[in-house]
Amino acid sequence: MDPFQTYQTPLASRYASKEMAYLFSPAMRFHTWRKLWLNLAIAEKELGLDIPDDAIRQMETNLDLSPDQFEIAAVEEKKRRHDVMAHVHTFGVVAPAAGGIIHLGATSCYVTDNADLIFLREGLGYLIKSLCVLISRLSSFAAQYRALPTLGFTHFQPAQLTTVGKRATLWIQELLWDLRNLKRARDDIGFRGVKGTTGTQASFLALFDGDHEKVVALDKRVTQLSGFSYAYPVTSQTYSRKVDVDILAPLASLGATAHKIATDIRLLANLKEIEEPFESTQIGSSAMAYKRNPMRSERVCSLARHLMTLQNNALMTSSVQWFERTLDDSANRRIALPEAYLTADIVLSTLTNISEGLVVYPKVIARRISQELPFMATENVIMALVKKGGSRQEAHERIRVLSHEAAHQVKQLGLENDLIERIRKDDYFDPVKEDLDTLLDPKSFVGRAPEQVDEFLKDWVGPVLEDEEAKMAIESSRKVELSV
Repeated sequence: MDPFQTYQTPLASRYASKEMAYLFSPAMRFHTWRKLWLNLAIAEKELGLDIPDDAIRQMETNLDLSPDQFEIAAVEEKKRRHDVMAHVHTFGVVAPAAGGIIHLGATSCYVTDNADLIFLREGLGYLIKSLCVLISRLSSFAAQYRALPTLGFTHFQPAQLTTVGKRATLWIQELLWDLRNLKRARDDIGFRGVKGTTGTQASFLALFDGDHEKVVALDKRVTQLSGFSYAYPVTSQTYSRKVDVDILAPLASLGATAHKIATDIRLLANLKEIEEPFESTQIGSSAMAYKRNPMRSERVCSLARHLMTLQNNALMTSSVQWFERTLDDSANRRIALPEAYLTADIVLSTLTNISEGLVVYPKVIARRISQELPFMATENVIMALVKKGGSRQEAHERIRVLSHEAAHQVKQLGLENDLIERIRKDDYFDPVKEDLDTLLDPKSFVGRAPEQVDEFLKDWVGPVLEDEEAKMAIESSRKVELSV
């Protein structure tokens, strides 16, 4: 069938990286199943089971599936209604010497669950590297604009000044927490191992004639061959679906961070203070040719909402697993787990693309400050006047009257804030008129924001990005290009 005549998930077809899309592809899934079957056969042979050398060699040389093998597996699955047994059969076709020992003693979850744990751990590695790159890019942005004053907002109403760089550190701090959480989740992932149909290892105990030590050794050896330092000490037929909850929780949390950052950028774009990248040939609206819609940030918010909801799938699935297992987890997990990883991957790549091309408009920022700063500066004017012998109460009353007059100009007449001009024209303020420019310098209203940026980047971001994994990710990174 023509690919344009059937549904394709936009996560893979439009947005996700090739690496993440491949990780959850059928090719990687069934390659991993075959590798797990090989590991099991190697360990069983080492521990004394009669497995021919030819069986091992044929398995080793046929780990990747050709198109015709996918077709064989599809035919078998339709016949047997069992994907694992369909692939046992298909593997045996190309590795006939191993046909009788593939999957020996195992249950389906030996390959399905162990493969999922491999993918989940590997995928977190991809996300961790991408997150390190994003933190690096935003840190450069914060350093560049560490001292550029900008109007702060609380309740999206004008508040005290901050700096563009200081605002970016708020984003970075949450991303650092997300990085910590992803690393914890990755480091916690164990291997299901070799546990049998209900987790008792009864089938393997029978294979080894009741030798408990060999069964324990088999579990440890397969775990080691599969690249894990430990296996979960007890399982049912599956590994506990609580593990999925613990993995999707930090991904959902990352979604919340991304949504907040992208929303801030969308609001700043409306204010025309900061904009995301916009190519010369990009079209913002099919009707309004002048528009520069923040479509990248909107995409991040859209996908981040989806990412945040996927944790609920894991929670509900975990809660309804009866006794040693039920199969109502399977179809849900086939969708929820890959989607969570693909979505997180897209959110990070899109945010990185935005961070690499953020455009700041200092004159627009300065103009907005000039509209609000006169009101904020009144306390400084009063204090300066008192220092030169004036009355605090009288100065306060004079400022109050002039402020209301200026506010009338702004709110009722739509004019500029002329409070400072009114102060300059009032003889009462003659003692401080020469000091007004200094008193109104925006840089005197940002407190320790520039120093906070420096300290945060040095003490908190620097050590994280000096980690070997982070350094390698950043050094090997390239500018993120979006296909759409």
